[in-house]
Amino acid sequence: MNEYDIALKSLLRRTGGTVLRQLTGLVVTRWHNVELPGIRQRNVDMLGETGDGQLIHIELQSSNDPSMALRMAEYALLIMREFGRFPEQVVLYVGLPPLRMNPQLTGPHLAFNCRIVDIRELDGEGLLESASLEDNIVGILSGLRDERAAVRRVLERIAASDAKDRPIALAELMILAGLRKMSAIIEQEAKRMPILDDIMDHEVLGREFKRGLAQGREQGREQGLATARTTLLRLIEKRFGQIPDWARQKVNSLDAAAIGEIIVKAVDAPTLEALFA
Repeated sequence: MNEYDIALKSLLRRTGGTVLRQLTGLVVTRWHNVELPGIRQRNVDMLGETGDGQLIHIELQSSNDPSMALRMAEYALLIMREFGRFPEQVVLYVGLPPLRMNPQLTGPHLAFNCRIVDIRELDGEGLLESASLEDNIVGILSGLRDERAAVRRVLERIAASDAKDRPIALAELMILAGLRKMSAIIEQEAKRMPILDDIMDHEVLGREFKRGLAQGREQGREQGLATARTTLLRLIEKRFGQIPDWARQKVNSLDAAAIGEIIVKAVDAPTLEALFA
């Protein structure tokens, strides 16, 4: 699972629905963790449900996949089989190159259309002005008139947040910034804020890790895994309090894919034991 995928799913679930309301006009009241049988990519990125039972399927995509419509049709049919109803579907494109995916799939006696939205079409200014720090971070991916000014605004919000939340927020910002090649801007602007300076110099969020995220080098992937584990531990501590040794050992044994699943579950798991069940 890509680092951006883990970070963005976690952020979108924690925004209070701002981005999803822009996409669908609907409010998700609970999320499903579901594995669909029978296809190679079995895990849908985000499957939520509104208060009146309507299913919302959001698929995150950072590259132009020529088979996207086929994938979404497969997901729609398997969700129908699993839940007995079709979902409202949106592909949220977060890549840097222009969106070029065909939303239509046609054949004899078959016509399927999926909605594909470039995140740059969303109200980026509204996300940056939101009271939600998660909205601010996601806003970095939207269409920005002035990237440096937007980065400065988000960093100011991170600097003003609770001290224990800053490392997580900065790590998530750096991960998403890799999708827009803005890591250097964020590093430069963060260095201007003494309150963030110690975080930027931290071994986990250091220069080599950030370059690894952007360039995909093996060293970056290894450090990215270490950061994902650190982020998960901080989320667990924030959600459940002091972390027992058994849970810490469990986190340190997880691979990137498992960490991503646990981060998603951490949003609404009732107990620490249930988180790892």
